[in-house]
Amino acid sequence: MSPRPRTVPDEDILSATATIIGRLGPSRFTLADVGREVGLSPATLVQRFGSKRGLMLALAGSSVDVIEDCFAAIRAEHPSPVDALLAAATFMAGMVESPESLANHLAFLQIDLSDDDFHRLALASHRKNLDGYRALLDDAVAGGELVPCDTVRLARAVSAVSGGSLIGWAIQREGSVVEHVRQDLRTLLEPLRKQPKRRSRRTDE
Repeated sequence: MSPRPRTVPDEDILSATATIIGRLGPSRFTLADVGREVGLSPATLVQRFGSKRGLMLALAGSSVDVIEDCFAAIRAEHPSPVDALLAAATFMAGMVESPESLANHLAFLQIDLSDDDFHRLALASHRKNLDGYRALLDDAVAGGELVPCDTVRLARAVSAVSGGSLIGWAIQREGSVVEHVRQDLRTLLEPLRKQPKRRSRRTDE
């Protein structure tokens, strides 16, 4: 007898978990909160993920798994590598609903930094993001949008600016979070943009 199909895919449960964490924070949310969001009992979530910690680890692991696909999808949508870079570096900003939501996600970062299992996944995610940024920067240099530069170091700077800009927006609370991060990234990249050559004036004019 074949097993009964799952009524709610794991992907939907993990997406709901991320939403709940943004709303309540990682310490305050419960399996019952997630269960209400997706229409499942806490007991069913325990059967699938083992515990609240297991559910959070599954969420962190799923984030690592989709990074490369996300970069590929963003690159396919943008002919310009620089535009793709700006879209990729502001992807997380687009998921921030409020300063309070950002604070709750930063509370998850505290777990990433203090728990070895979570840190392993956070490090893998960070490295994949840097690889994605570097690939886009390499494309931008090869395509003539940016001057030749150290794309490894610049990828780190893109990561640092995008993360720091999110916190700056949460403190200032002015305008769109995505545009706030974009402006800071444009400031970083502007000195490296390849300027079109000026046509020299003819001496006999």
